[in-house]
Amino acid sequence: MLNPNLDAIQLTKDDYERYSRHLILPEVGIEGQKRLKAASVLCIGTGGLGSPLLLYLAAAGIGRIGIVDFDVVDTSNLQRQIIHGTSWVGKPKIASAKNRILEINPYCQVDLYETRLCSENALDIFKPYDVIVDGTDNFPTRYLVNDACVLLNKPNVYGSIFRFEGQATVFNYEGGPNYRDLYPEPPPPGMVPSCAEGGVLGILPGIIGTIQATETVKIIIGKGRTLSGRLLLYNALDMTFRELKLRPNPERPVIEKLIDYEQFCGIPQAQAQEAKQQTEIPEMTVQELKQLLDSGAGDVVLLDVRNPHEYEIAKIPGSVLVPLSDIENGPGIAKVKEILNGHRLVVHCKSGMRSVKALGILKQAGIDGINLKGGIIAWSQQIDPSLPQY
Repeated sequence: MLNPNLDAIQLTKDDYERYSRHLILPEVGIEGQKRLKAASVLCIGTGGLGSPLLLYLAAAGIGRIGIVDFDVVDTSNLQRQIIHGTSWVGKPKIASAKNRILEINPYCQVDLYETRLCSENALDIFKPYDVIVDGTDNFPTRYLVNDACVLLNKPNVYGSIFRFEGQATVFNYEGGPNYRDLYPEPPPPGMVPSCAEGGVLGILPGIIGTIQATETVKIIIGKGRTLSGRLLLYNALDMTFRELKLRPNPERPVIEKLIDYEQFCGIPQAQAQEAKQQTEIPEMTVQELKQLLDSGAGDVVLLDVRNPHEYEIAKIPGSVLVPLSDIENGPGIAKVKEILNGHRLVVHCKSGMRSVKALGILKQAGIDGINLKGGIIAWSQQIDPSLPQY
């Protein structure tokens, strides 16, 4: 439990009116509301998780909220990042979030950190706050947040989402486990698709972010049983909740300092491998492909390696779908050979990365091809704007 000097905290007449539904709860009451007013919470990210989290923390009366984010609002964010609105597209997310927070609660102090969180700045940013809430979506930042919380002895309220499933727990609280007890080692880069690659139900982060907000409030007022030592698993498609027990691993490495988390997660090595692979595979621009197709060349097969539901959203006329998963698992290679029948092969995906991977696998099977630089996104932007982008 956090122990502020409650004698120095006074509730105003507006506070009594605004938080009346809290004040009549015996578990909150005047003391609990004073604790919320005295508390400071830092939220990492203003995306799907950060949106509901920040809205509810502000409404609950948290006195000081810090936000770390360096991204701008994109139209594709609005399906789940409910703190942002259409008028904020193209503008900084932290500015959008602050505007909305102050609409909800003008008495909340909002600190903005428009920067990428890294080992050089994390400890300084974290120090003034009582609770850190992780709303990020990548492994390097999750390890960074965890290790900084361990070094500063601050609770880390964790959440993650993917497609229809979410997780939530509380790390580094009252002797409980931390993130490295759940994931001692990061998965290989690319093993776990991002929401941009795999999709996410827009409502899902609302559920998990609200759970994070609930745990944060419970930590601050010192009531209830937190998720420390318990990993909550939620499946929106089946509407089920499950719990897994988490315990500190006595053999986990002692965290003594912040490290290079990109290196730790293998990001530079994976990028170097991708760059090497790209240099080994020829590519063409969408303009060059357009000229080739307009010329009436009949010896070209345009292969689309995206997923079937992506193919339904938008497709380049004349393309043939063979998903990357089929190529990776084997059956797709035989299908590509059958389709080719001696023709030239041009491969594309959404942005040009999965197609490089597909061409690498096909090359090992004796099939050479050309990668379409920028994929169907570049085609939509530069050749056919009528194709929807997703």
